[in-house]
Amino acid sequence: MAAITAAMVKELREMTGAGMMDCKKALSETDGNMDEAVEVLRKSGAAKAEKKASRIAAEGICRIACDGNTAVVAEVNSETDFVAKNEVFQEFVQKVADTALASGLKGGKDGEDVEALLEKDGLKDLVVEKTAKIGEKLSVRRFQRVEDECIATYIHGGGRIGVIVAGSGASDDAAKEALTNLAMQVAALSPKFISQKDVDQAFLDHEKEIIKAQIENDPKEAAKPDKVKEGMIMGRINKEMKEFCLLDQVYVKAEDGKQSVAKYLESVNKDLKVDCFVRFEVGEGMEKKNEDFAAEVAAQMNA
Repeated sequence: MAAITAAMVKELREMTGAGMMDCKKALSETDGNMDEAVEVLRKSGAAKAEKKASRIAAEGICRIACDGNTAVVAEVNSETDFVAKNEVFQEFVQKVADTALASGLKGGKDGEDVEALLEKDGLKDLVVEKTAKIGEKLSVRRFQRVEDECIATYIHGGGRIGVIVAGSGASDDAAKEALTNLAMQVAALSPKFISQKDVDQAFLDHEKEIIKAQIENDPKEAAKPDKVKEGMIMGRINKEMKEFCLLDQVYVKAEDGKQSVAKYLESVNKDLKVDCFVRFEVGEGMEKKNEDFAAEVAAQMNA
C-alpha cells in the first residue's frame, strides 16, 4: 500500500474542501490514487468535488485568433503566474494562436495535433528561444479550431479563460452580439453540453451512481422506499441538467432572473442555433507542482 503523506491529504483537501480525516480515509481506501479518492468523497457526500476539483493548478494564458468565420483558441502554460503576465510571453501565446489558425489543423481539448503544430512556422524553435529568454519552461498545451456561419469569442481574466461559441441560422450583428453574450455565459457558468439531447448515457449513468451513493450514505434517505429514492435521483439529475446544459441555464443577463438561454436566443432570432462551444480554462485537469523549499533544502543537505 502506498504511504499516505500529509502533502497528499492537503492536496485532496484543497481540491474537495472535505475534512482532513475524510481525505486521509479516502486516500487509504484508494491506495493513494487522487482521482479515485475524489470519487470516494463525492459518493460519501463529504465533498462537492464537481465544483472543487476543477480549481486551477497550472499557470499560463489562453489567446484567440480569428479570420472571418474561423477561430482558434490556444493555451500555453508557464511555471508561474508572474511569467503569465509578461508581455513577451503574451505575444508568444498570440503567435501560437495565429500559427494554429493559419495551419489548418483542428486540434482538440486533449492536446490533439500539438506536435504537428510545433512543426509549423518555426514554432518549435520559438518555444526554445522564448524559454531561454523568459527563464521558465513553456509548454504549448492545446488548441482548438472552430468554423461556422457565425463565430463569437471571449477572453476572461486576462486570458485565464478563452471561449468560442459557434452558431448558424443567422449571422447579422444581433446574432453576433447574442453569441458573444453566450460566450460570456459559458466562461462564467462552464456548461458541459449545449442541450440535454447532447448528454451521453455514460455521463448520466455516472452521475446517477454518484447520487445513489450519496443517498445510501445518508441514514434518513437510505431508509426511504426504492420508488421514492428513484424519484430523488431523477429530481437531482434534472436539477444538474439545468446547470450542465447551456440552453437550460438561466441567462445571466435576464432581467427577471428566470429567462433561459434558449428563450433568450429565441427572442433574438428564432432561427439562431448554437452548434458548438469551446471553453479553455488555464490549467484545468492539471496538477500543480507542490514546492516545499524547506524540504528541498533539507534533502540537499542530507545528500
